[in-house]
Amino acid sequence: MAVTGARTPLIAGNWKMNLDHLQSIAFVQKLAWSLRDANLDFGSVEVAVFPPFTDLRSVQTLVSADDLPIAFGAQDLSAHDSGAYTGEISGAFLAALDARYVIIGHSERRQYHGETDELIAAKVAAAHRHGLVPIICVGETAEDLETHGPSAVPVAQLRIALEGVVAGSEIVVAYEPVWAIGSGQAATSAQAQQVCEALRAVVAEVLGDEAAAATRILYGGSVKAANIAGFLKEPDVDGALVGGASLQLEEFASIVRFKSHVGTL
Repeated sequence: MAVTGARTPLIAGNWKMNLDHLQSIAFVQKLAWSLRDANLDFGSVEVAVFPPFTDLRSVQTLVSADDLPIAFGAQDLSAHDSGAYTGEISGAFLAALDARYVIIGHSERRQYHGETDELIAAKVAAAHRHGLVPIICVGETAEDLETHGPSAVPVAQLRIALEGVVAGSEIVVAYEPVWAIGSGQAATSAQAQQVCEALRAVVAEVLGDEAAAATRILYGGSVKAANIAGFLKEPDVDGALVGGASLQLEEFASIVRFKSHVGTL
């Protein structure tokens, strides 16, 4: 089930509420230059950035005009396609900007905006209606970990998120232990593997073995250049959803070049 031959690693940078549209242009340009200067094989790893909504048009224009090998997506979307939903963003708008991905169910959306598992499932369905690939975030708090163990909560969250997904629809799953996000204390690679393996089993249960073998499962939570290679040596970890480190140009570029760190482990 953990065969990775067909799964291209994905390194995704979630900028959260940082960088305006001018800063985003400069960052993406410099990132592309840095990776090209390092002779990165862009066929061996996919790089994606997730700017604030106000930056998306600028990033789209830059990526398209310069034919940059960097994907981009949004940090959230509405469960609704249109209507009187002040402040929300339709998946149709994101698709019109050529966004490929959208992050759904990030722990900060769950914590600060009260997003339920059922709402997240509706957003996953909305993403697929508009041809977007959802990056479905799941993870447990320190209290969850102590009470239920390492995989029970993420597994339950993912099972609900996949309820309306049709077999053959592309998804990405991101395991983000809430206790690790922004703490500077990442999970160990063994801990990440244990949960990611359980999450892949859920995908197999709901969508079938073929989908499970193709689905990329990312780890997120205090990811940095010093630990990325260890995570990606695990058979069920197919990339990373990077937060704070994705705002540091050289650090993020170094994370993308994870293969260069393997010999240092």
